[in-house]
Amino acid sequence: MLAVPGEPPLFEGMIGTSPQMRAVYELTRRVAASSATVLLTGETGTGKELIARAVHVLSPRSTGPFIRVNCGALAESLLESELFGHVKGAFTSANENRTGRFEAAHGGTVFLDEINSVSHKLQVKLLRVLQEHEFERVGDTRTIQVDCRIVAATNRDLLDEIEEGRFREDLYYRLNVIPIDLPPLRERTDDIPALVSHFAVTYAQENRRPVPKIDPAVFEKLKAYRWPGNVRELQNYVERAIVLCTGDRITVDLLPPHVRGEQVQRVGRARSRDLEGLCEEFVSRGVSEAGPSSENLHDRVVSLVEKELIAQVLRSCQGVQTKAATRLGINRNTLHKKIDDYQLDGVS
Repeated sequence: MLAVPGEPPLFEGMIGTSPQMRAVYELTRRVAASSATVLLTGETGTGKELIARAVHVLSPRSTGPFIRVNCGALAESLLESELFGHVKGAFTSANENRTGRFEAAHGGTVFLDEINSVSHKLQVKLLRVLQEHEFERVGDTRTIQVDCRIVAATNRDLLDEIEEGRFREDLYYRLNVIPIDLPPLRERTDDIPALVSHFAVTYAQENRRPVPKIDPAVFEKLKAYRWPGNVRELQNYVERAIVLCTGDRITVDLLPPHVRGEQVQRVGRARSRDLEGLCEEFVSRGVSEAGPSSENLHDRVVSLVEKELIAQVLRSCQGVQTKAATRLGINRNTLHKKIDDYQLDGVS
């Protein structure tokens, strides 16, 4: 639970006091009191569901139900029934009337996770709920009025989804009234010590072991890692270290090899060969341009590889920078700066 000095711990499960997270907490507090629809964006494992719950708990609807629906976990036909309910006989297995999630959330909040995976047909029905606050159960003609707040979440850039024809633009603007972007862990590494300490206590208690101390070198390795799985990945590695620990201290050797920097993270064979060839090419180019004895040879080679990688990704994304940033694992502002630094404007 987050404990900001001088303030009550309102964000259950959220750990971190970095400037990026403080901005998230502040925006969450401000929007919670309203009835506006909220769109949570961010990579997998950044804590979108925890913020959705905070929006509910801090709102006037806190005494009402909080209903979560993972839109990506169900087929279209099942999801429609899950969201809107159905009447007996609506389809083969509909043996009785069923209340949907929207109806069950009356007076509370519906959290629609992975909203990007919803089909066009259901997007139309969702748009109606957002605009008119009404819907019909599957197989019924009776209109049901509902009063619930919608919080949606996605790990995709919905503007890219719109460009690809997979997401309705009108639904996007109805959802994107209040956007809250959750930063990836690699952009708030100052929070890693607090997160590790929290998870260490949690898993030590679960495994009935004393809480171990953590070597400073462990934090150095964790801060240097890129965290593609974000906080969820960190949580798994801390649990792993607790289980494997035989003494009273978590040391670097208890981290996975790729986190220690001793083994490159697994990539596809073809991609691995491409990267090896790219590196060989640019080591050669770096030597010729910087000189074999130059002290900045390493930096020069890294810059050349990064420039070519960004150019290749931009070309594969037809110049769509939001999509390229997602594939590169960086935010759009960082990509814009690198495009300017490497003079890659117009690459598509």
